Amino acid sequence: MSYSVVIPTVGRPNLDVLLDTLAGGDGPEPCEIIVVDDRETGLGPAAARNTGWREARGDWVAFLDDDVVLAPDWKARLSEDLADLPADVGASQARIVVPLPPDREPTDAERGTAGLATAHWITADMAYRREALARAGGFDERFPRAYREDAELALRVQDLGYRIVRGERVTTHPVKPATFLTSVRDQRGNADDALMRRLVGPRWRARIGGKRGRLPAHLLTTASGLLAVLCGVFGFRRVAAAFGVVWAGRTAWFAMARIAPGPRDADEVVRMVVTSALIPPVACWHRLRGEVRHRSVRP
Repeated sequence: MSYSVVIPTVGRPNLDVLLDTLAGGDGPEPCEIIVVDDRETGLGPAAARNTGWREARGDWVAFLDDDVVLAPDWKARLSEDLADLPADVGASQARIVVPLPPDREPTDAERGTAGLATAHWITADMAYRREALARAGGFDERFPRAYREDAELALRVQDLGYRIVRGERVTTHPVKPATFLTSVRDQRGNADDALMRRLVGPRWRARIGGKRGRLPAHLLTTASGLLAVLCGVFGFRRVAAAFGVVWAGRTAWFAMARIAPGPRDADEVVRMVVTSALIPPVACWHRLRGEVRHRSVRP
């Protein structure tokens, strides 16, 4: 059994630490470590991973994110996970740990990263049998972000008859850096959800084990706000006020749902209030953009 390591990167500071861990530590050495700098192409992690695995020589290709932290014996643990796997196993997923602050409740952004610990098939640390990658055709490069592209590939690999198992190796994924508007920018993923629906079908969330999305609720909130503005412009003040109350109520409920499990400090409360007003229309816009862009895609 031989393996290669592929790391797509955008130049995060942790890359040097990751490479040092791979260069040292216990366990069988990889055939090669391939680092693909996506800053040169801007095509996204799916294209970067495809570039890497197509150059790889190992029987297995271990994909790592450039911001993960590996245990010193990661190579040994990976080799144990891959050793003697039956031919119908197409991939082995690591156990992901996301460290959260021990002295307070996690913020909205921290809870978002913590979800990686229970997600299926994420490529933060995922080893694929090279044969399975070749048969499936690799990652779909129409996914421009690190979002949904790993789950979509895993579904295609399983549709070919392979199983995906969870190994025993443990990899740490630090909390991602966040800004005031990170949650608003993350709504770009709604365009990728449109592509998933086109490729996999209307029950795609159930197939990947995901929770029900908030888009229907965002549509109602956005429609209420838009109708309030339009009715006000055309002089229907009472109707505008009624829709305004609906919009305010829905926005307040959304904000409270995000504030309640968090640290509830002043900065987090302000952030949640502002972004809860912005997220619904931005989410709807990106979903519409995705539906239009991918309208000709067929499963």
